[in-house]
Amino acid sequence: MDASKPFWEQKTLSEMSLEEWDSLCDGCAKCCLHKLEDEDSGEVSYTNVACSQLDLGSCHCKNYVERTFLVADCVELTTANLSSLQWLPPSCAYRLLHEGKKLFWWHPLVSGDPNTVHEAGISIRGRAVEEKDALDLEDHVVTWPEETT
Repeated sequence: MDASKPFWEQKTLSEMSLEEWDSLCDGCAKCCLHKLEDEDSGEVSYTNVACSQLDLGSCHCKNYVERTFLVADCVELTTANLSSLQWLPPSCAYRLLHEGKKLFWWHPLVSGDPNTVHEAGISIRGRAVEEKDALDLEDHVVTWPEETT
């Protein structure tokens, strides 16, 4: 390996250790928002409604280890299912690397600071509502998960 390059520029996703894989998560929490899929077109709409297990302040799962048992439709990202998850936001590091793209400047691995994702306005912090407070998901459709700056 070339010590002058970061691991994510030298390894494929499938070559990464679990620790490296987990570090790719930028903490934006966009994947933890409820999404609506049009049955006819397959088009996905994002909402600002957070999963019941998401801590809106930290943008981290309250029960990360048990999340797939606690939330029936929680999807664990793997190299095997990554290409089929079209709902991942374009700013997602897993999606970017899978598509051969570079991480954005605000990604904590690039900036060295876990807060840059929030400071850049990429995360859901301050923009999402708790699941228990949302009535109809269709009333909570948003366009901002597409932002990448």
